[in-house]
Amino acid sequence: MMLRRSQGFTRLPKGSAAQKSKNLCSNIIITGYWLPSYKLKSSWATGLHLSVLFGHVECLLVLLDHNATINCRPNGKTPLHVACEMANLDCVKILCDRGAKLNCYSLSGHTALHFCTTPNSILCAKQLVWRGANVNMKTNNQDEETPLHTAAHFGLPELVAFYVEHGAIVDSVNAHMETPLAIATYWALRFKEQEYSRDHHLICRMLLDYKAEVNARDDDFKSPLHKAAWNCDHVLMDMMLEAGAEANLMDINGCAAIQYVLKVTSVRPAARPEICYQLLLNHGAARIYPPQFHKVIQACHSYPKAIEVVVNAYEHIKWNVKWKRAIPDDDLERHWDFYHSLFTVCSNSPRTLMHLSRCAIRRTLHSRCHRVIPLLSLPLSLKKYLLLEPEGIIY
Repeated sequence: MMLRRSQGFTRLPKGSAAQKSKNLCSNIIITGYWLPSYKLKSSWATGLHLSVLFGHVECLLVLLDHNATINCRPNGKTPLHVACEMANLDCVKILCDRGAKLNCYSLSGHTALHFCTTPNSILCAKQLVWRGANVNMKTNNQDEETPLHTAAHFGLPELVAFYVEHGAIVDSVNAHMETPLAIATYWALRFKEQEYSRDHHLICRMLLDYKAEVNARDDDFKSPLHKAAWNCDHVLMDMMLEAGAEANLMDINGCAAIQYVLKVTSVRPAARPEICYQLLLNHGAARIYPPQFHKVIQACHSYPKAIEVVVNAYEHIKWNVKWKRAIPDDDLERHWDFYHSLFTVCSNSPRTLMHLSRCAIRRTLHSRCHRVIPLLSLPLSLKKYLLLEPEGIIY
């Protein structure tokens, strides 16, 4: 394509893509546009921002060639922030080549790396780090989160690995004293869908392999195990406990992990509470105070296997009228065989010798049950019995 020069300016052929981009730039500069979907909706976008927003690379180049201010942020974000949020790798490369500030804060206190929150923006984040962006730079706001916190929050395992390989501090803390492991654990439950995220599970596994502190506590003294228990996430609870999480740590409310499982069982439809209780008890968690056992039934009346696991952790526990009041009639009818066995066993009669032997072995092993019992020279069925594997009935 031949470009003619007139008075020092390049004249573009009519109808060309470059001419259209230039015309778009002119319209943007003359009229101004609101920048949609951003926090500061009362500010105006520049031509650079709109070019990046809509992915008009030629338009972006024209503006930069005409000395547009590359780090301006009248709308609270620089064009580089917008490019990362839109996951536009071409625009990121161009802006970096032209001297965009990599560690510049937006008005909300975020750097460009903090705007890389989707799988599509991973390449943008890598480009920034390769060019010198600081992987440990915290947000300049009330959260004070590093890019690693952000990647853990949004479930981006590839980006988590990349940041750590390029010097990210695994146990960096935000303003609430939360580590990336704690953040990934909390956000592993998609609350709206009530589904557990495999990507967040993978991130937790990776961070533990990177030697993240499993018992790190936030400003409410909650450990990652507390957060996993709040989600009733048995996969992460198992992961944390195997990595050395302390089952009886108490938070600022005086609650251990087992109490948080109890609090949320009724509102976690995708959960397996019986596994959560089993894991905690096999790692030495303190049992629920017997006079408060009716609260276990209130929370788990639809999950008889969970009740079975907790009941079998006691040598003997006697039912009272609060137990019966805690069971809705429809659940009592649906799980009649189980509840009949529960009230029969939890009476004045002692438990079986087999059960008492189980309790004696578990009391001796205490927090080592999960580790020692699988090594015993016993049939598999007996090992499961010792580990409180539920059978659907109590005897």
